[in-house]
Amino acid sequence: MQLHDVWFVLIAVLWTGYFFLEGFDFGVGVLTKLLARDRTEKRVLINTIGPVWDGNEVWLLTAGGATFAAFPEWYATLFSGFYLPLLLILVCLIIRGVAFEYRHKRDEDRWQTNWEHAIFWTSLIPAFLWGVAFANIVRGVKIDEDMNYVGSLFDLLNVYSLLGGLVTLTLFTFHGAVFTSLKTVGDIRERSRTLATRLGVLTAVLALVFLIWTQVSHGDAKSLIAMVVAVVALVGALGFNLAGREGWSFALSGVTIAAAVAMLFLTLFPNVMPSSLNEAWNLTVTNASSSPYTLKIMTWCAGVATPLVLLYQGWTYWVFRKRIGTQHIADAH
Repeated sequence: MQLHDVWFVLIAVLWTGYFFLEGFDFGVGVLTKLLARDRTEKRVLINTIGPVWDGNEVWLLTAGGATFAAFPEWYATLFSGFYLPLLLILVCLIIRGVAFEYRHKRDEDRWQTNWEHAIFWTSLIPAFLWGVAFANIVRGVKIDEDMNYVGSLFDLLNVYSLLGGLVTLTLFTFHGAVFTSLKTVGDIRERSRTLATRLGVLTAVLALVFLIWTQVSHGDAKSLIAMVVAVVALVGALGFNLAGREGWSFALSGVTIAAAVAMLFLTLFPNVMPSSLNEAWNLTVTNASSSPYTLKIMTWCAGVATPLVLLYQGWTYWVFRKRIGTQHIADAH
């Protein structure tokens, strides 16, 4: 395996980590409207992800930075062709971070309500758009012989990609509901388990259609194995949720996300961004990568830094591992 292949795998791992971690806090953000009955319960939901949401976004920064350094042609074509959707995601992430920090700064009802609306929409929109983006990458987009995207925004809004967006939105919200039941006590825990069951059924239907479509159109034996793992894990997550085993349910919903991302990257390889105009114009791990020397330096840096980041983030989750409920929320001023 050459270094550009190694970095393709590492980037897939980074996106898997991002969707696993940011997926549940996107889901919790959406649940502030779907699950919480009053402001106190909204504060409970936000507090479950309060210590970790910003750390989860580090995975996105690392994935983007690794793509820029390891596959500059892929990065350039992706970020120019998908400019508007990615800009919208970026704006949402900025507003979302501000909303978490500013919501509690003033006690006025209107002030807090506006920031709570912002948390909901800036969680829902990226959760949907990431699915649209990755579905288009797998499907192939209009790339010419100079590695430039020559399509329009409306070319990205096709049935397959919109279905992919619905899958990520429902899957992340299900993942968030299971996380909520794992991190809370009392009535909100029971209601999150009930909602997770409903969301899980809807997710299973949408995901099965999307994954089968992907496998038939672009898959091989390896991607078929990943698809089976994703489906079995999702069914298992639903079963453990019904049995009240939140830990196992959360772990398996994470496996579902990891297997689904693995399937998408397996259908891509050795391409990183297929051209729908001409297969000869596909961006591949070979023609889109940096020099071997650059990849070698990156590999050494990643080998040193990655374990430290994982240890620190793991320690953060351990420190804030306890469940919370409405009884832990102090009264407003």
